[in-house]
Amino acid sequence: MGIYLVSVAAQEWFDADEEEGRGAVASGLNEELRSRGLPPYESVPEATEFDRGSGQRFEEKLVPSMQGFLELARARLAPGEPESLLDWSVLVPVPLDTEIELPVESPYSDTTVIAGAPKILGLAQQLAEAVRLPLDEIPETCDNLDLTFWFLEGDAERVAAARPGPWGEDLDTAFYVAVYLRAAQHSLRRGCPIVYS
Repeated sequence: MGIYLVSVAAQEWFDADEEEGRGAVASGLNEELRSRGLPPYESVPEATEFDRGSGQRFEEKLVPSMQGFLELARARLAPGEPESLLDWSVLVPVPLDTEIELPVESPYSDTTVIAGAPKILGLAQQLAEAVRLPLDEIPETCDNLDLTFWFLEGDAERVAAARPGPWGEDLDTAFYVAVYLRAAQHSLRRGCPIVYS
């Protein structure tokens, strides 16, 4: 149980089944994109066999407290940007200046809020720089809870002892900076949506 951030493959994204698919979100997004003069988002990759470390999938569990992360976002980002970073329910590899809200139920809300990965990446990068996150040390691919285990099972503490900095003073906050950064990077690299599950 718990809340996960996971990538979505083409079959699930375009499936019109209300229980299993996200077709209503996919079609609603494309209508909004067309109204903004943007091309539809249709190049979602197909599902692949699980291969740890391949970077083909994204899955992380949101375990630690988010309080420090919320405070960091409010302190370091411009007004309105913390909400942009945190209030989406679907992340897509599309350049969106503002979020798109659709009247489609999502797992934790009556609506679906769609954010663009380029914008989220920029915000997460600001926070990563603020806490001096050691990007060369943390997992780059997140196929199967790689960041979750890295932060919760001792690797982060070991690196923090060798490379101290603001990030190591609050590992829960650093975890969320890393998760949102890697989620946006994955969405852009693979061209896939990321959703809360």
